[in-house]
Amino acid sequence: MSGTVLIVDDAIFMRTMIADIFKQAGFEVIGEASNGVEAVQKYKELQPDMVTMDIVMPDMGGIDAVREIVKDYPDAKILMCSAMGQQGLVVEAIQAGARDFVVKPFQASRVLEAVQRLLG
Repeated sequence: MSGTVLIVDDAIFMRTMIADIFKQAGFEVIGEASNGVEAVQKYKELQPDMVTMDIVMPDMGGIDAVREIVKDYPDAKILMCSAMGQQGLVVEAIQAGARDFVVKPFQASRVLEAVQRLLG
């Protein structure tokens, strides 16, 4: 697999972990953001093939960021990343325009399966 990825999460260790999964699978991580405001800005600037988006973040949450991105880029491929117990938010994120989700803590295989569905 290949392509460009923007990783959005307020926790740097999560961004690093996600980046490692993608790099090992042959993707190029072209940007990172720590909140929804940065995510929208970086998406417009970089226009990656796909985005991983945390749900709960400061300044602007992931669901609002998805809405903002999809408004201008309806074909954006966004993979939501949520902690256990956020299933209600996941449904809201999908309704906002996200294409799929994975639950933290991640299994690399599950992340890559979701990516294949997104890009396939």
